[in-house]
Amino acid sequence: MAPWPSSSLFCTMCSCFTMWTPLSQCTRSTKLPSGLERSGARLSSRAVVLARVRALGWHGPLLALSFLAFWVPWAPAGLQFLLCLCLYDGFLTLVDLHHHALLADLALSAHDRTHLNFYCSLFSAAGSLSVFASYAFWNKEDFSSFRAFCVALATGSGLGFVGATWLLRRQVEAAGREPGCPALAVDGGLCGEELLTGCQDAGSITLGQYLRQLARHRNFLWFVGMDLVQVFHCHFNSNFFPLFLEHLLSDHISLSTGSFLLGISYVAPHLNNLYFLPLCQRWGVYTVVRGLFLLKLGLSLLMLLAGPDRPGLLCLFIASNRVFTEGTCKLLTLVVTDLVDEDLVLNHRKQAASALLFGMVALVTKPGQTFAPLLGTWLLCFYTGHDLFQQPPLNPVGSAQPWPEPPAPPPAQAPTLRQGCFYLLVLVPITCALLQLFTWSQFTLHGRRLHMVKAQRQNLSRAQALDVKMV
Repeated sequence: MAPWPSSSLFCTMCSCFTMWTPLSQCTRSTKLPSGLERSGARLSSRAVVLARVRALGWHGPLLALSFLAFWVPWAPAGLQFLLCLCLYDGFLTLVDLHHHALLADLALSAHDRTHLNFYCSLFSAAGSLSVFASYAFWNKEDFSSFRAFCVALATGSGLGFVGATWLLRRQVEAAGREPGCPALAVDGGLCGEELLTGCQDAGSITLGQYLRQLARHRNFLWFVGMDLVQVFHCHFNSNFFPLFLEHLLSDHISLSTGSFLLGISYVAPHLNNLYFLPLCQRWGVYTVVRGLFLLKLGLSLLMLLAGPDRPGLLCLFIASNRVFTEGTCKLLTLVVTDLVDEDLVLNHRKQAASALLFGMVALVTKPGQTFAPLLGTWLLCFYTGHDLFQQPPLNPVGSAQPWPEPPAPPPAQAPTLRQGCFYLLVLVPITCALLQLFTWSQFTLHGRRLHMVKAQRQNLSRAQALDVKMV
């Protein structure tokens, strides 16, 4: 088992600092009120934000504890793996849900949300560096040093969650106590009075009514269709990345180089976003994402024409395919925040259902994560006849003699698996890119419509705030 899970935990913890860093800069420079008036951003209810921060303060340390439970034996191996997998996935889902929802709750303008996402990528890249640190302690013959590393990592991450949420809570509460806070209610500031408008909408709609509203939300349906393919492609790359390195580049790169490529593939998408986020501010997220789909299609067609016998181009394609695909997934968080705004305007909500919408997107796209390794394995087996999971038992049933070694495949069959990996490598991105370009072309929440939605949400926020002040 490779030490890759360590990056997810530390990366998630570091990204929690992103919500505090820009907000603390604004508060220290006393630009929070004026910045909101300048950009037209509307912050959600202070109580809603504080509730999410408190949830992160609880779920973050529990996520660190569930990660640590993987590496410290405390139950039969099978039962421990099953329980730890469920706990880790559950707490990771909760942390991601509240963390992403804060992006929609803390800012409204595209500039402010892109600014927060920039810090998210920066701190996430720093957290991903724990992948390389784990190699210094990894020894498959003796786990003691690696377990000590996991204890230190989990402890640091748990304390990081507590510290980051405490700092963010202080900044939000300080913003609510500022003398100019009553004036901020008009602009949707972090004033406690806005809680009155946020709570009335919570019990006035049932789950069935909400699902029917989502079924009529055209842009939401097209987005989840595109995102389903994107999630499938992301997890396909993460599952088959080592297999492609082994069967397509093992003759041209060393084992240490392959390990370095695996590690850098976790860090590079975050660094890559530091370049793409300024482009999103200039051209818009829709245009940048469409450009990444076209780039994925173009590079895949070029690799298909070049063939599997160009190791330099092949190495570049494998790395860029994973980096750009993961980077696109991170940009799509900004699109979901825009969908939160449109959902509020279309259904005349009194409070943005940010966490609920992020949760619905995650729920609908979850099958892409599940079927990526299954479909990829089936396609490889269908084309080459090679089953990745078919291994003979060590001993025949009823015999103490070791199972004889399987005969070596004839030379004519040797290139078959390599050729199957190559076609899987290039045809899956081509298919995904074509499907995504079609669904993305139907998505209309950009340009003039996006500006109109944000303006209408700002007007609704001001009207609700004035109603509260009159009451």
